[in-house]
Amino acid sequence: MGKIGIGLNLEAVRTSHKNFEWGVEFAADLGYEYIEPMVHWGRELLSEARYFHSVSMLDDPYRIKDCVEKHGIKLSAFSSHSQASKPEIAVEYLKQAARFAKEAGAPIINTHEGHKQPWTTAEEDFVLIKYSLTEALKVCERRGIKIGFEMHQTYSLDPDLYDKCLNLVDSPNLGANYDTGNAHLGGHDAVEWFDRVKDKVIHVHAKDISIEQSDAERGKVMGTAVGCACGDGVVDYPAIFEICRDLPQDIVFSVECETLEQAERSVKYLKEIRG
Repeated sequence: MGKIGIGLNLEAVRTSHKNFEWGVEFAADLGYEYIEPMVHWGRELLSEARYFHSVSMLDDPYRIKDCVEKHGIKLSAFSSHSQASKPEIAVEYLKQAARFAKEAGAPIINTHEGHKQPWTTAEEDFVLIKYSLTEALKVCERRGIKIGFEMHQTYSLDPDLYDKCLNLVDSPNLGANYDTGNAHLGGHDAVEWFDRVKDKVIHVHAKDISIEQSDAERGKVMGTAVGCACGDGVVDYPAIFEICRDLPQDIVFSVECETLEQAERSVKYLKEIRG
């Protein structure tokens, strides 16, 4: 049987204006086993000033590798979200992310389809998404890197269309980055949907949704950036963990929350229910 890992998406340190290295140390001190850093193209002012956690893919990937090894944790994935329906962005972004991930030691790069453009049809969009994923997977497959496709935007918040996205390219390196919070806000039962795609899940964004946010936004938004502390909201993590216990693949639950305090409570809660 596969193992359940507990990780922290570094979005948790974004509002604290801390840098990547600070975030890694913070996660390790709390007892997280993995982290999921954000990577970006080019240079970004706040990141260069070390007030933001994202790492440029123009940096040496050993900056990431050495830091996580220093603190005794591992990389679960890279947050490398690019608009797969916009090949002019996604193709080179994901190819670079795959090369960067290989050197840094991250096994997965996460992405999604992006926002709908007003001048394309749905049929055209799926051709564009397939093109982006096909080109990126050529680079990923040779390096043993997987793409985690997340339900987040125009099409992937519909279970049938999410299945279509996950089957656009016949590749063992394409899987599901399942976002519990986005599934719920999309108007679906997060446990039932997880069970539906469980064989394709390679990574999980553990995003809980408060009752207040659920009441205000469910069925009205295309996902959300971060959620509340895991265990404080509406997502039934014990039920999802039970499904995972029978799966052959290892799956990391990467916490997506808004504050440092929520990150602390999330790791305690998830470790407790994992046992």
